[in-house]
Amino acid sequence: MHPAPSVIIFTSFSGLGFGLLLFLGLGFPPVTGWVAFVFYAIAYALAVGGLLASAFHLGNPQRALKAFTQWKTSWLSREAWLSVMALLVMAVYAFCAVFLDTRLTVIGWIGAALSLLTVYSTSMIYGQLKTVPRWNQPLTPVHLLTLSIAGGALLAGQMTVAAALLALAAAVQVAHWQVGDGALKASGTNLATATGLGTPGSIRAFEPPHTGTNYLLKEFVHVVGRKHSRKLRMIALTLGYGLPVVLLIIPGAGHVLGLLAVISHVAGLVTSRWLFFAEAEHVVGLYYGKRSA
Repeated sequence: MHPAPSVIIFTSFSGLGFGLLLFLGLGFPPVTGWVAFVFYAIAYALAVGGLLASAFHLGNPQRALKAFTQWKTSWLSREAWLSVMALLVMAVYAFCAVFLDTRLTVIGWIGAALSLLTVYSTSMIYGQLKTVPRWNQPLTPVHLLTLSIAGGALLAGQMTVAAALLALAAAVQVAHWQVGDGALKASGTNLATATGLGTPGSIRAFEPPHTGTNYLLKEFVHVVGRKHSRKLRMIALTLGYGLPVVLLIIPGAGHVLGLLAVISHVAGLVTSRWLFFAEAEHVVGLYYGKRSA
């Protein structure tokens, strides 16, 4: 898949924002007043900024409101509704915490649950796509959820919890890569099924479907060299998980090391998310001879 910057920003930063809202809703850290204002400002900037970035990937951004009309069948629509509800509920909780010096526990729990459901709905936009076998696996929602929760714990300053969650997220990340690498072959999809010709014999393309490029090739076919993929995976693991965990478990780690852990995690997260899209093999590539199952 084409790793569009808008979608990378959307999935990376909105996940961090809703992860932070999750912990704030649960009362971690138990802040009020202007300290709480800073935490909520960061959470809303990440969550809302990420959601707005996704609109730039639409062919007609002005039609984004139509996403709210298909909630019965579309995970994108469910994500839209859940994100709005989470942001509104957490806005009430944040207002009371900042201006009334009061934390409404039940409202916070509801907002935390809605924030978690928002991230899950985002993950299912990709996880339910049978045309992208690498994504169409149970580990896809687990991967996005663990990253969001771990990132939220890190931003919320829960260092011990964040270190453990980042280690868990790293294990899920590696498992997602391993399962994904063989997903296209395991799906049973090949040139015969892609063209609908069945299996009367060995199916091969006599000539390309056309001489130029088109929308399908631009959006759904992106090939990453195996050598570059391995390097980027190591960078994602080191910066996104390994270095932050090391920084967090240093005895007496304070705000400076915590900030460095956040910066490192974000850099690794963006690298991981670029790979999430760039390595995803859409089956349409088989029709154009760009993939081999």
